[in-house]
Formats: sequence, C-alpha cells, structure tokens
Amino acid sequence: MKIESQIEKISSFQHLELLANQVVEGFISGMHKSPFHGFSAEFAEHKVYNTGESTKHIDWKLFAKTDRLYTKCFEEETNLRCHIIIDNSSSMHYPKLKNGQQFYESKIGFSVLASAVLMNLLKKQRDAVGLSVFSDSYEYYAPEKGSERHHRMILNKLEELLDDSKEKKQTDTITYLHQIAEKIHRRSMIILFTDMFQGGNEEALFNALQHLKHDKHKVVLFHVIDNETELKFDFDNAPRKFIDVETGDEVVIFADNVKEEYKKQVGDYFKKLAMTCAQNKIKYIPVGVAESFEKILVAYLIEKQKFG
Repeated sequence: MKIESQIEKISSFQHLELLANQVVEGFISGMHKSPFHGFSAEFAEHKVYNTGESTKHIDWKLFAKTDRLYTKCFEEETNLRCHIIIDNSSSMHYPKLKNGQQFYESKIGFSVLASAVLMNLLKKQRDAVGLSVFSDSYEYYAPEKGSERHHRMILNKLEELLDDSKEKKQTDTITYLHQIAEKIHRRSMIILFTDMFQGGNEEALFNALQHLKHDKHKVVLFHVIDNETELKFDFDNAPRKFIDVETGDEVVIFADNVKEEYKKQVGDYFKKLAMTCAQNKIKYIPVGVAESFEKILVAYLIEKQKFG
C-alpha cells in the first residue's frame, strides 16, 4: 500500500507518533516487494516463539495473519547516532494551510512528520537521536540519546513546531549551523531539513554546511520546497502581491512577466547547491511537500549503509 494512501486513511488523527508509526509500518511492509528488501533484516527478524519466553516482542500482526506466534529480534547495540536539524524560520511555515489541508502540506509540517518518521525507525533499530531547531536564534538542542523518555521529549518539541507563529522569524542558517556543528562531538549522521532561503554570502553558507562534516560526520541535506509555487512559479497572470514572510517586504507584479527569469535563477541556485554539496560529499536531496515520505526513508537507509 502506498504511503500516501495510508496517510489519507489516518489524516483525521493529529497525533504525530501515530502518523509516523503508520508511515514506517507501511514502508517496511512495502520493502518486501521492493529492491530494498535486504534492508528489512536490518530493522528486525522473526523467530518462532518458544513457550516460557517473554511475550514482550511477539508480533501480534503476524499472528493474526499466520495463526502462529513469532517474536521480533532487534539488534542489541546502538549502531548509529543521528542528529536531526530543522529550520524553523517563517519561510518554512509556507504555504499557509487552507481549511481541509493537513499539517504536513506545509514545509515545516512536512519536515516535522519526516523527522518523526525517521525517529520511529531509529527507535525500532535502537539507534540514538538528537534534535536542533534554529531560525533567527538557536531555539532548541537535545543531544543524541536512545531512551523512551528522550524520544518523548523530542516528539513533544516537534509537535510544538506545528504551531503557526505570527512572529516574523528570519533565518540565520550560517551562524547556527556552525554552533550546531560544535555541539556534535561523536561521529554521527546529521540530517538537515531546510528550504535554504538564506540570503547573503553563499560561500559562507557552504562553509557552514562543510563544518557539519567535521569529525567524519555523514551529512544529508533535505531541501524542502513547495514545487508548484517556489520552483515552477505556477500562478495565473492576474496582478499579485508577493510578501516576504520573513521581512514583510512586498512587491506587486504580473507573474508571467518574471516567471522565466525567476525559474532560471532558482534552477541555477539549485544546481549550484547540488554541485557544491556533491563536491563536499554532502548528500543533497530536494523534496517537495507533496512527495512521498518513502523518498526520505529510502535515502536514510542508503546513507546509513554507506556510513558504516
């Protein structure tokens, strides 16, 4: 079953952990029919339940299908330390959601649910996870840990980010990526969700991304965008007022008059960003808010295999 259809079924639930678990369970089920079948053994293996063993890890869903008792076997050690970074600037709260839309159809909502999905998989694999949140300040930091209490604390923080703040918050990506890099001392996989709307010195921005790689960290950059409006600039030709959600600056234009030049400049920036990341061995993955979370999970599993 496709992840999108699963989300549609449970979209009435706003509980982040429930949504994340459903996405992961759907993904794991789908792996049995995909080229990534081999990853399933990394997540869990089954063995026949023997009388007298603990019932804690019995797979009741499998029992319902087979009428036989199996237990899930997990790797005992923490094999990975993962630090998730989320850009919480005002531009990440775009597009503004309309009635009937789900929270994950904005950039911040998509990033929050994607983070919760990754945390769910990390938890199942007994890996440690940490979280940093930044905008015009370093809003939140939690080091990498694997306890249930720690996961609950981070999930609560992620749910807080879904509040659509009216305050205009700009992005100081450069400053806070450097600060975050200094906090992560043990070799980790670093996953960054941002729309890369950072004005100013591009070289300084790339230096900050490179700083995240110190101490042999693995860095994965998920470039979160709204494809229709931010990439394709898909507007009709009525005069429109465009407002910078971080500064409040306004401009009234006919979209058709600037569309081609806009798309060219955005395309050039994305290409430069992808090329620079490749040169610095940073995995660069553009993701649209309407895309499947499977793309996030597949990228994570592939990069984890390489991390070793």
